Amino acid sequence: MTEQQTCMDEAAVRPSEPPKVLLGVTGAIACYKVCTLVRRMVCAGWQVRVVPTPCALDFVGEITWRTLSQHPVERSAFAESADWHPRHIELAGWCDLFVVAPCSANTMAKLAHGLADNLLTQAALACRKPLVLAPAMNADMWAHPATQANAETLKARGVRLLDPEVGELACGVRGTGRLPGPDALFSALQTLLLGGKSER
Repeated sequence: MTEQQTCMDEAAVRPSEPPKVLLGVTGAIACYKVCTLVRRMVCAGWQVRVVPTPCALDFVGEITWRTLSQHPVERSAFAESADWHPRHIELAGWCDLFVVAPCSANTMAKLAHGLADNLLTQAALACRKPLVLAPAMNADMWAHPATQANAETLKARGVRLLDPEVGELACGVRGTGRLPGPDALFSALQTLLLGGKSER
């Protein structure tokens, strides 16, 4: 199927109001999959603003996110704003859905314990819209009791976790930790959006 046909197919299932998705991206090699996810969301008419962590920009550069999302990349809580609202508050109020993909073990831990040391975690702490995390990491890191405890803490708060897949990981190990592919991620997000936008 051509990219043009994919965009036409996505246009056929657009909601009446284009969803606004705040996409947090953390430092993991799986960032490359999320480039395709952003393209699919934009083709579907969704508005996407990308909030990468500084480490994420070591994997995929700012110009890529800006080009694919068709919006400036959100990097700093101190960026100029259209009004007096701090940037993390403005972004938290703008979105219908906050997605973090890939979500590293480090960012999962921060979100579970309420830490806010970058724009992504600051916006997540301020956001009252549905939060979806797609973890991606080494299999041993995913299986670690601390990571599993953080996952359970987040689920208990109503955060939706899209479990990582089993497969060959970038480190050469086979196990659980792969980020689902763009098609699977897009389908899961589409289901959540069509199912309603209840606040958490």
